[in-house]
Amino acid sequence: MTDSSPNILAGRAALVTGASSGIGRAIALALARAGADVAVTYRGNEPGARLVEGEIRQLGRLAAVLPLDVRDAAAVAAVGPAARAALGRLDIWVNNAGADILTGDTAAASTEEKLDLLMAVDLRGTMIASWRAAELLAAEPDGGVVINLSWDHVLTGMRGTNPQLFAAVKGGVMAFSKSLARSVAPRVRVHIIAPGWIETAFGEQLDPATRRAVADLTPLGRWGTPDDVAGVAVFLASPAAAFLTGQTILVGGGVVM
Repeated sequence: MTDSSPNILAGRAALVTGASSGIGRAIALALARAGADVAVTYRGNEPGARLVEGEIRQLGRLAAVLPLDVRDAAAVAAVGPAARAALGRLDIWVNNAGADILTGDTAAASTEEKLDLLMAVDLRGTMIASWRAAELLAAEPDGGVVINLSWDHVLTGMRGTNPQLFAAVKGGVMAFSKSLARSVAPRVRVHIIAPGWIETAFGEQLDPATRRAVADLTPLGRWGTPDDVAGVAVFLASPAAAFLTGQTILVGGGVVM
């Protein structure tokens, strides 16, 4: 999904958490292509964040890289003012940072360990960051937009232990965000993007038969890409969505409707 107005976010500034790779990287770059200056945060992948910073600057935008572990409430409270100091203002805050329990060493963790990590990062981290974002953006002359990441299968469920964990935590993000939207309106708009089967590190490691099966069950006939998610973020952050708040947009090719 791309926007036909390349400068729809000109004069705006954004913070994207967990933007060193994957969906976060795509959102940061899409916001920059739409005219925004962008601060990106990372927890462990500073080289990736620096590459994103360079790409943003190549687009002629201001960029900043900030370390952040969303489990640290003090760090979350400090990152917004730091982004605003680096960019001169802050209008958009995207809470993309999330725990990876599907790849790497964490994939072998116990169910309880995975739950604790998801609760700390995806739910608690998003909630604390959303509160700090809403406070900061409400003080801006034109208010601002908070965008949180959930999961489309929250609405239908999926068989398996990992899906149970994601459904609980990402369902919490969705429900929280709707209540937050009512609490901080009209100064701040709050939205939820709920991706489905997206080509990230998890999808890349699946066997060809499973990948084909996912595409076959998707009405639009393919996996989604990080850019598909990023296009929705640009729309929700833009003036085109000025009369929307508390909305959930499913980016899953129609698997969940």
